[in-house]
Amino acid sequence: MIRRLRSLTAAAALGTVLAGCSSAEPDAGPTGSSAPASSTATTAPPVTSSSSIRTFSPGTSSTVTSATDSPSTGSSPAPTDGATSSAPSTAGTDSAVTGQVTASGTPRDIATGLDTPWSVVFVADTPVVSERNTGRIVEIGTDGAAREIGVVQGIDQGGEGGLLGLAAEGRSLFVYSTGDDGNRIQRYDLTGDPGSFAMGDPTTVIDGLPSASTHNGGRIAIGPDGLLYAGTGDAGERESAQDVAYLGGKILRLNTDGTIPADNPFPGSPVYSLGHRNVQGLAWTADGTMWASEFGQDTWDELNRIEPGANYGWPVVEGIGGDAQYVDPVQQWNPDDASPSGMAAVGDTLFVANLKGERLRLVQAADPGAGTDLFTGEYGRLRGITAAPDGTLWFTTSNTDGRGDPRDGDDRILAVDLVPAG
Repeated sequence: MIRRLRSLTAAAALGTVLAGCSSAEPDAGPTGSSAPASSTATTAPPVTSSSSIRTFSPGTSSTVTSATDSPSTGSSPAPTDGATSSAPSTAGTDSAVTGQVTASGTPRDIATGLDTPWSVVFVADTPVVSERNTGRIVEIGTDGAAREIGVVQGIDQGGEGGLLGLAAEGRSLFVYSTGDDGNRIQRYDLTGDPGSFAMGDPTTVIDGLPSASTHNGGRIAIGPDGLLYAGTGDAGERESAQDVAYLGGKILRLNTDGTIPADNPFPGSPVYSLGHRNVQGLAWTADGTMWASEFGQDTWDELNRIEPGANYGWPVVEGIGGDAQYVDPVQQWNPDDASPSGMAAVGDTLFVANLKGERLRLVQAADPGAGTDLFTGEYGRLRGITAAPDGTLWFTTSNTDGRGDPRDGDDRILAVDLVPAG
């Protein structure tokens, strides 16, 4: 039975929020200069990494041994009653890979001529892409051509809203979009074979999520526990990010049929964590640790290590605040160098796509307060990112979204090889 959620009673009262911030959006446009090859920030205690790593070249998956720390335990709860599957995530995590990796070589075009691509997932090893402004979902053929498999109806496109995140489980495609009554997640079953996919009728998983012209969140993913996670934005209601009954400014956790897992941290609520401004990326490293990238206001964008029930402080705190009531980010960035969007995990390594910062940022989970910048300014604004089945890393440009400077062939999907780090 599909469960529609518009508002929920908080499991526990939370304090009144008092904060003053300006209204500038960090994702305001391209940066005018390149950053150095590496970036650092204050870090929380590091997590440890595990011991084997898969070497990568397209179409291969051999395993080698590398020097390691001892493995750490993950933060995601075990599967719960009501989960429909424990299939691995298609959200940019390759759970078969452990250890640290890095990008190697020059990225190459996979597809060009896309319109505001927002998310890429793989269904039966076939890439499927959402286009924010058109409402189209397309599959990418082996020749790089985009073929429409369906159009999501009832989209209220404007500003940062529209057709946003995708997640896949088997032949089911989960779609996050902005409708007339708020943001929503729908499930579409795909028919046909690669090259002839078609979308069935939608089934609502959850709707009535807060929406606005900005701060819609939109990233969704199937976690290692087989459950559906969604990052929502505060939709301009900053203080409500601290209210469990308000589903904006949160990370949500649901069974894939829309029911609420029995072990969620707030009984009867889909809320998994709170105090977020605008979550844009979700990923899990090999040990099961969950991470999220987030737009800040004017001062700090964030990389957070996610724990169930934790409060990440917005709008009381932006960036590292040192307040014991809230969980500090493990890394923070000036929005001019970041505006972090999609995120993928490969083994013990995180890759973050950045819009205004126009770069990929590589973060090793063992040292989450440090990072290395890749391809700064070379491809413009970067939004979606995922680990491909052939062991490469795919990422999308976002230069046709109204805030970029489109180049010949934009928007595009690029792929870069991955190799063991060090």
